Amino acid sequence: MTERESMPYDVVIVGGGPAGLSTAIRLKQVDPELSVCVLEKGSEIGAHILSGAVLDPKALDELLPDWRDEGCPMAETPVTDNWHWYLTKGSRHAMPHFIMPPFMSNHGNYTGSLGNLCRWLAEKAEELEVEIFPGFPASEVLFDEQGRVTGVATGDMGVARDGSHKADYQPGMELLGKYTVFCEGARGHLTKQLKQKYELDADCEPQTYGIGIKELWDIDPDKHEQGRVIHTQGWPLSESDNWGGGFLYHQANNQVALGFVVALDYKNPWVYPFEEFQRWKQHPEIRGILEGGKRVAYGARAINEGGWQSVPKLAFPGGVLAGCSAGFVNVPRIKGSHTAMKSGMLAAEAIATAIKAGREQDSLDEYDAAVRESWIAKELKLVQNAEPLVAKWGGELGTVLAGADMWLRTLFGFGVARPMKHHPDYRATGRADLYEPIVYPKPDGVISFDRLTSVSYSFTNHEEDQPCHLVLKDPEYPTSVELPVYGGPSTRYCPAGVYEYVANEDTGEMKFQINSQNCVHCKTCDIKDPGQEIVWTAPEGGGGPNYPNM
Repeated sequence: MTERESMPYDVVIVGGGPAGLSTAIRLKQVDPELSVCVLEKGSEIGAHILSGAVLDPKALDELLPDWRDEGCPMAETPVTDNWHWYLTKGSRHAMPHFIMPPFMSNHGNYTGSLGNLCRWLAEKAEELEVEIFPGFPASEVLFDEQGRVTGVATGDMGVARDGSHKADYQPGMELLGKYTVFCEGARGHLTKQLKQKYELDADCEPQTYGIGIKELWDIDPDKHEQGRVIHTQGWPLSESDNWGGGFLYHQANNQVALGFVVALDYKNPWVYPFEEFQRWKQHPEIRGILEGGKRVAYGARAINEGGWQSVPKLAFPGGVLAGCSAGFVNVPRIKGSHTAMKSGMLAAEAIATAIKAGREQDSLDEYDAAVRESWIAKELKLVQNAEPLVAKWGGELGTVLAGADMWLRTLFGFGVARPMKHHPDYRATGRADLYEPIVYPKPDGVISFDRLTSVSYSFTNHEEDQPCHLVLKDPEYPTSVELPVYGGPSTRYCPAGVYEYVANEDTGEMKFQINSQNCVHCKTCDIKDPGQEIVWTAPEGGGGPNYPNM
C-alpha cells in the first residue's frame, strides 16, 4: 500500500465557500504568520457554489470594509425594489411590506453571484498567502489516539470502479493542522460523521432542509429591472399541501436568477420538486418575465432550514464547525451567507488566540460561546419559529402565525410559542398507497424543460471509471422497501436524475440504477431517503457541477 504524504499547517479549512474563505482571510488579518490552507472539492473556487443570492453585507463590511471599491462583483447590483407575492394558479397578490418585520426588508443588500463573490474572496485570501487547493475534496477526518481531530485526508485519485488502481493512481494526501475548520455547506459528509462521533447535536433539534433548484436566464432588456427582487409563496405547492417558495432576482447584464425552494419535510412521496419548479415558471407573472429570454445555467443545492434551535455544539477536540455545516440560515430572509461569514470570522479569532497561547487540538469552547453571544444568535432567535410554524400549520395560517411570532420577538422579545421542535425530514415521508400520484405537465422546451436536459446546463462532469460515490448501506433496500412502500421517491426528489428503476426486458423485475455521473452534489438523497440507506461520499477530486456564476 502506498503511504500518503502529509503537509502540516497551523489551520486546515475544509470548504472554499463564504465561511471557509472568511475564516482564512480573518486568520491572516489577525496573525499573518499563521500557515493556512483551504481545501475545495470543486474544480475551482465557486464551481460548487449555488445561491440566489441576495447578500446582506453586514459580515463583508466587517471583514473587508472597502470591498465596494475593490472590484467585488457583488457591489455591481444593489437591491432597488423588493416585492413579495402570494400566488394562486392564475393570479398574484402583492403582500405589503408594512406588515412584515423591518429585518425582512432588502434595503442596503446586493444581488449577484455568490460563486463570483467566492472567487473574489479567494483572490483576497491568496494575496494574504493563504494556500488554496481546488479539486481536492477532504474524504476522511484524521484523529489521534486521544480521539482529537488532527486534520483531514484527501481522496485517492485514479481508482477504477472495481477498486483497482489505474495507471494514473495517486494516493490522497494528509493535511495536518493544529485546528481544522469544517465549512462544507449544508449536510457536509464529514460534518455528519463529526456530529455522530462527538454527539454535537445531542442537545439541539434535528437539522431540517429544503431543496433549492435554480436557473439563470438572459432576458429581454425591456423586461429587465436591475436590482429588483421578487419572492413568492403559495401556488403551486399549495396544491400538494407542501410549503416553500420561489425567487426571481434581476441581476446585472440583463440576467435574472430564478429558483424554487421545496421544504423536504413533505409527506406525499409523489411530490416532484423539479417539476414543481417547472410549474412555477409557467405562472403568468413568471412566464411573462421569461418569455423571449434564454436559459443559460441550471443547478440545485440543499439548504439548512432548522434555524437557531438546530445549531449543534460548534467545537470539539481539534476542530470547529462554521457556516452551513453548522446551519446559520435565516429562513424567512432566505439568507445565510452573512451569518456563515461571521461564524468563520469568529472561528478565526478564537483559533488565532489559542495558537498564540500555545494551544492546539483542544476544544475551542470560547468559539461556541462567541457565536451564541454574537449578532448571529440575535438575528436567528428572532425567526426561530418561522419554519416550524409554517411546517405545522401550513402555508397560509402558518405564515400569519410566523409573522406574528417575528413581530412579537422584534418588539417585545417573546413570540407566540416557545422555541418549537423539529423532526428529521425523512421521517415525514408517507406510504405511497396513502396518496394519489401527481401528474405533471410535459415540458414545452421554452419555459419548462426536462430534467436531464437541465443537468447539461450545470456543466456537471465526473470521471466515469471510479467507485460510485453514492453508497447504499443495503443493496436490496431500493427494490424491497423504497419502491414497494414509498413508490420510489428517489426518482423524484433528486434534481439530476441520478436514481432510476429499470425493468428487465425478460422478467419485468425492477433494478435500481444509480447514474452517479449526473450528481450535482445537492445532498438531497442523503437527507430525504426514507430509510436513510443512501450515503453521499466525496467523488474523485474536481468532479461535480461547474457553475459559471451561480
